[in-house]
Amino acid sequence: MVSRRRVAVDIGGTFTDLVLADGGRLIARAKTLTTPGDPSEGVERGLRQLLGESTDPPAIAEVIHATTLVSNALIERRGARTGLVTSAGFRDVLDIGREHRYDMYDLFLDLPRPLVPRRLRWEVDERVFADGTVESAPRAEQVREIAADLQAQGVESVAVCLLNSYRAAGHERLVGETLRAELPGIPVTLSSDLVPEVGELIRASTTTANAYVLPAIRRYLGILRHRLDALGIRAPLHIMLSTGGLAATGTAADHPVRMAESGPAAGALGAAFFGSRSGSRQDVLAFDMGGTTAKACLVEGGVPLLAREHEVARADRFAKGSGLLLRVPVIDLIEIGAGGGSIAQVGPLGTLRVGPGSAGAEPGPACYGHGGEQPTVTDADLVLGYLDPGFFLGGRMALDGQRALAAVGRLGGRLGLSAAETAAGIHRVVNEAMAGAARIHSIERGRDLRRVALVATGGAGPVHAWGVASALGMRRVIYPPSAGVASAVGLLTGPPAFDFVQSLPGPLCRTDWAAVRSALRRLEREGRRRLVAAGAEAGEIRLELACDVRHVGQGETIGVALGAALDRRAPARQVRAAFEQAYRALYGRRPPGVEPEVMTWRLRVRGRQPVLRTSAPAPARGGARKGRREAWCFERRRFVPHTVWDRYRLAAGEAVAGPAIIEEDESTVVLGRGGTATVQASGNLEVRVG
Repeated sequence: MVSRRRVAVDIGGTFTDLVLADGGRLIARAKTLTTPGDPSEGVERGLRQLLGESTDPPAIAEVIHATTLVSNALIERRGARTGLVTSAGFRDVLDIGREHRYDMYDLFLDLPRPLVPRRLRWEVDERVFADGTVESAPRAEQVREIAADLQAQGVESVAVCLLNSYRAAGHERLVGETLRAELPGIPVTLSSDLVPEVGELIRASTTTANAYVLPAIRRYLGILRHRLDALGIRAPLHIMLSTGGLAATGTAADHPVRMAESGPAAGALGAAFFGSRSGSRQDVLAFDMGGTTAKACLVEGGVPLLAREHEVARADRFAKGSGLLLRVPVIDLIEIGAGGGSIAQVGPLGTLRVGPGSAGAEPGPACYGHGGEQPTVTDADLVLGYLDPGFFLGGRMALDGQRALAAVGRLGGRLGLSAAETAAGIHRVVNEAMAGAARIHSIERGRDLRRVALVATGGAGPVHAWGVASALGMRRVIYPPSAGVASAVGLLTGPPAFDFVQSLPGPLCRTDWAAVRSALRRLEREGRRRLVAAGAEAGEIRLELACDVRHVGQGETIGVALGAALDRRAPARQVRAAFEQAYRALYGRRPPGVEPEVMTWRLRVRGRQPVLRTSAPAPARGGARKGRREAWCFERRRFVPHTVWDRYRLAAGEAVAGPAIIEEDESTVVLGRGGTATVQASGNLEVRVG
C-alpha cells in the first residue's frame, strides 16, 4: 500500500477535509465548506482543489471516504418511508422499548419516536423458539398480502425482524425472498443478515434504522461514484465503518447503519496514529473538535476502545437512553457538546449557554459573512485574538472580525458584559463542558485522565485543547501536524476490517462446540470475501475472536477476548479462564458456585494496517516567528501580547514558550502561560502544561 497514491475524504458538518498521500507520505491537503444539499458537490470541489495541476487523476489508486450522512439522516428524520414485518405479537416492540425513563423525574419526558410508525408495521404468523425449534412457518400467501399492503402505502424500504431469527434464519429468508419478488426495486433488510443477536428490541431498532437510511445512502454513493468517474478517478472507493475498518462500497451500501460514526471513527484513528508517533507508549485521550461537534475517545496501546452498541438521534442530546439504539460495533466515543459553529445564547436562567444548536456550514458563524448573525464559538475565538482573520484556511477564506465583534457584543449586552468578557465566557464554558463530559467518560471506564496525554485534532481542537487539558489536570498535550484534517489522515491509517456477530446462547458446560465452530467458519469465509473486495491481500488477513459471557442469572454480559481462534482441544477451559480473568479485573472477585454462559460470539476479520509517515519540516530560511498580536490571557483575564509562529518553519527540536499562537493552514495552536511546546521529529508539537 505504501507505493500507491491514495486520497482520503471526510465530510463533516461544516467542512469537508481531503488529504493526498503518495508512498505513505502526505503530499497535499484541502479543506472546503460542506454542501449540505448535496455533499458530493463539496467532495468534487475539494478534489479539484486537492489535485490541482500536480496529480493525474488516473494515478489515484484508492479513494477512502467517511461521512456523517447516516447519522444526520437519523437525527433529522430524512430517511425513506419504511415498513417493518415482524412476528405476530411483536408489532409494538419499538414503542415499548426498554421501559426505561432516562430522566425519572421529568413528567414531560421526550422519548424518541420510532422510525417506523405503527401503521407501517405488519405481523406475520410464524414462531421459532429460543433454541431454534420451529413451531409454525410463515405462509407465502400472507406475505404476498403484506407486500401488496406495503406497496399501497408507498413504502420505499422494508425491514424484516422475526422473533429468534438469530437462531434460525430460514423464516426471514423466506419472507425476504417473497417481498423482493413482489416488490422489485424496493430494498429489504433482514435482521438475520445485519445483526443476528439475541434481543428482539435491539435487532428491530437496528434493522429499521438500516432500512430507513439505505435508499439515500445507495443514491449518494452512486452519485459520488459518478462524480469521481467524471473527474477521471477510476480508483476503487472504500468506506470507513464506525469501527475504524474499511469496507467496499457494496458492503457499506448494504449495511449503511455501520457507517453512522464513520467520521468520528476516522478522527479517533488519526489521534491514535499521531499519539503513537509521539515517541511514547503512553495512552491518550483523542479530542476532536470540528465546526459542528466535538468528540472524545480513549486510546490504549494505539487502539481506540470499542463499544458493542450506541445511540443516535437522542431526544436529550447528552442523556443516555434517550436515543435510537443501534447494536453495531463502534469506536467508543462521547460527544462533548460543541464545535466552532456552536451558537452561544442566554439560557433559561439568564446565564451563558453554548450549543447544542450549530450554525453549521450554512449560514455558518457571523464572521464567515454568509448571513449568520448569531454568535458562535469561532466568533468568540476571533474576538479573543486567537484566530487571524486574514489567515483562516491559510488565507483562502477571510473572516470578518467586525461581524464577529458585533454578534458577540449583542449577546454581551443581554448579559451585561463587554464583548471581550462575553467571548472569554463562551470559550471557557465550552472548555469546561467538554472537560466535564470527558471526565465522566473516563471514570465510567475506570481510567484516570491525569495519566494520559491529550491529542488535539480538528480545526477547533488545538484552539481549545490547552483549556480542556488544564481543566482535566492533564500534563501533556500533543498537537499533530495538519490537525485540522486529522480525520482525513485517520482514514489513511484504517485497515480493511469487518466485524461479525452470532448469538448462540447457552451454558458453557453444555455448549455445542461443533455448531460454534461451524458458525465461526461461515463468518470467516464471508469476512475474507468482504476484505478481499475492500483491497486486502488474502495472505495478510487476521482473525480476532471474542465472546460475550455472563454468569447464569445475570442480566449483562462482559466481552472476553480469545485471541485468533478457539482452542482445538479444550475450548471450554479457554473461555472459562478468559472470563474469570476479565470478571475479576472488573469486580475483584467471582461469585462462588455459579456457572458461566456464553451468549454471543464475535469475530473481527482485519487486513494489514497501511503505512503512513510524517515528519517535521526541514529548517527554513527567514525564521518561524511571524510577529506578535494581542490575545486574551485567562491567567491575567485581559489581552496580552502573544508571539505568533509559523508552524511550517518550526524544525525538529525547536521549542516555543507560552503565551504563544502557532499557526498552520487548517488549525491554530493556542499555548497558555507556563506552557512549552517542543517540535518532535514526527512533526508533532508536544506541550507540557504548566
